[in-house]
Amino acid sequence: MIAAVVFGGGSLALFAVFLFRGPLRLFTLDGPVNAALGIDIALCLLFFTQHSVMVRRSFQDRLGSFVPAYLHRAIYAIVSGVLLIALVIIWQPTSILFSAQGAARWLLRAAFLGGLAGFVWGVKALGSFDGFGIQPIKAYLGSRKLRAAKFMVRGPYKYVRHPLYSFALVLLWSFPDVSPDRLLLNITFSIWVFAGTVLEERDLVSEFG
Repeated sequence: MIAAVVFGGGSLALFAVFLFRGPLRLFTLDGPVNAALGIDIALCLLFFTQHSVMVRRSFQDRLGSFVPAYLHRAIYAIVSGVLLIALVIIWQPTSILFSAQGAARWLLRAAFLGGLAGFVWGVKALGSFDGFGIQPIKAYLGSRKLRAAKFMVRGPYKYVRHPLYSFALVLLWSFPDVSPDRLLLNITFSIWVFAGTVLEERDLVSEFG
């Protein structure tokens, strides 16, 4: 449970910092732009593949053959967190092509903070949202049956089908400095978000009808 919170929550906080200030430049390699973008897209694809495959019911069924089901969500949070941290640390920066200045820059910064507040609002609206897989472990340790998830429509979910994804797009595209690596990040994550809505809705229809 501690590992799930540390890696899951810590990676999200680190990624928020990364989106707000740009590359952390902790592990940069000297080389051509194409090489940097190759590393960056490989990091994105690795994270997307893990994030999308491990959440599927078919993968969980296979994982259940040798790992107890109450650990699945925590393992998912840990692996996702490790890969997201690796993406932030290894991400290769490139030269800035354009920077918004003056009022435009402040507006973009305000949009980021608004998107961050909206993301938190969306998470809170879910009530007992368990993003790190803590509840199944607590239920197992307490010999209790885990309550089935309920379908709820409140907060931003009254107005938007996928508020967390929507606010995530705001966080991505409100960065005031445009560079090839940032465009790569924004475009690939945006495509992944839209693809994720399709896959997620299939699972939700299967679960809730």
